Amino acid sequence: MREKSWMRDYGPIVLAGLLTGVAALMLTAWGNPKNMGFCIACFERDIAGALGFHSAAKVQYLRPEIVGIVLGAMLAAVSAKEFRAKAGSSPASRFLIGLFVMIGALVFLGCPLRMVIRLGGGDLTAVAGLLGFLAGILIGIVFLKRGFSLGRAYPVPAAEGAVFPGILVLLLVLLLAAPGLLHFSEEGPGSQRAFWLGSLAAGCVVGAAAQRSRLCMAGGLRDAFLLRDFRLLSGFAAIWITVTVGNLIMGSYHLSAVSQPVAHSQYLWSFLGMALAGWGSILLGGCPLRQLILAGEGSGDSAVSVLGMIAGAAVAHNFGLAGNPDSVTDGTYAVGGTSAAGMAAVVLGFVVLLAVTLTHLPKKEGAK
Repeated sequence: MREKSWMRDYGPIVLAGLLTGVAALMLTAWGNPKNMGFCIACFERDIAGALGFHSAAKVQYLRPEIVGIVLGAMLAAVSAKEFRAKAGSSPASRFLIGLFVMIGALVFLGCPLRMVIRLGGGDLTAVAGLLGFLAGILIGIVFLKRGFSLGRAYPVPAAEGAVFPGILVLLLVLLLAAPGLLHFSEEGPGSQRAFWLGSLAAGCVVGAAAQRSRLCMAGGLRDAFLLRDFRLLSGFAAIWITVTVGNLIMGSYHLSAVSQPVAHSQYLWSFLGMALAGWGSILLGGCPLRQLILAGEGSGDSAVSVLGMIAGAAVAHNFGLAGNPDSVTDGTYAVGGTSAAGMAAVVLGFVVLLAVTLTHLPKKEGAK
């Protein structure tokens, strides 16, 4: 009975982590940037660039993985009769939080999913991001205990819940039928991409698995600290182990804090950027991956959060807020990091999240 209970509770989430890790390894082998495979923040940033929302030439491509994640989640939700269109839970605040979650992630150079994938490739610079993410989660938990809530979402027509997935399908059609209308990177991370069909299929598999298992990094840490429930967290442990083993087998594991792909060694700002992303993810009720899954399940509020993240990517690159990776040119090692504008944006992000948090705490008895 105990074995059956473990399989029921942990089997789906561990399987989802395994599939996500394998998908990341395969996508990297097929052409996606090293130590990436999947990165929700990076891929949404690339989509913003492809649509002309920012002009950073090295990060522009309409990533089919994002389309696949949402469609996979939607198909899984429909088949399980869990597709429920709803909206109305503080959409403006969610958009704003999503914007700063993206800025924090781009200062670090990766979302929580890529943070784990970077660790799985031996990237020690990601440790600072992991510690920062933990700190942000703990800050969010403090306010959850005090009653923080963005409010209730209400049922809306089913067609409303299909709007965001529909937009992504139209963008995919645009990629295939009229690519001349989009922007494409000719160098840099945006130019490193797997074949579109493989990317779409991998996204669908991850989206469906994550929908069925509720895979979420922020939720996993929240449940571990708040409820001593490690089920969700086991999924990301499975990703970490899968990517580590896969990289070791393929000879691409590089344990170092130097010369890691699309990463920098400004540890303080990696810590603070991911702390901002972690806190914001708790306020939203899930990490960037989870927001895509919920949008696929019909949540208009999560769709707004994702749009906020895409807007945040545009802001980050139009105003020079995103981190710059360390690089080696002609044998010379150049340290990247965060600009003064990026540092200011992270500090502003903490102020904004605090303001949003305080205005959504329950009022004390007798307060008007």
